[in-house]
Amino acid sequence: MAKAFDPIRCRATLRRPASPANATWGFLRLPPGASAALPSRGMVAVDVAIGAHAFTAVLEPDGEGGHWLKLPRAVQGAAGIAPGDRVSLLLSPAQREPEPALPADLRAALAQAPGANAQWQAITIAARRDFIQWLETARQAETRARRIRTACDMLARGKRRICCFDRSGLHGKGPRAPAAADD
Repeated sequence: MAKAFDPIRCRATLRRPASPANATWGFLRLPPGASAALPSRGMVAVDVAIGAHAFTAVLEPDGEGGHWLKLPRAVQGAAGIAPGDRVSLLLSPAQREPEPALPADLRAALAQAPGANAQWQAITIAARRDFIQWLETARQAETRARRIRTACDMLARGKRRICCFDRSGLHGKGPRAPAAADD
């Protein structure tokens, strides 16, 4: 279960990402007051309600002390919203942490490292999200490959969390919100 916080009501405009140009997903940037009310500047698991449509998601850090929410096309359709719409949101702590999608390259590396894989299964969902976010912030393929090797080594040695990684993106070139396409 996510860290407790009072339910947050806010409004945001659904945007299309500038890149990739053919993206079918959209995103919402939370207003500063809504982000400030969350328990972390990093990723936060939330139960979201947009009108009558409810789902669980993970808010991502925007690199500026705030958060953004990725909305796949299926969620947009179910909620009856489209890019450019002003959306009313109700955010509450997630009743159940969503499991992050395991990238194929990390899955392959863990399959080759039984000790690392065993530790991966033993750590929390939030810790797995942190490892994956750390990998996803690599800008070059060589850096990503090195991070995967390092992650497997740390896990095999019993490490449970990534240290010294700025989860908020405030102090480095880490997580960022996507740039919006011109509407």
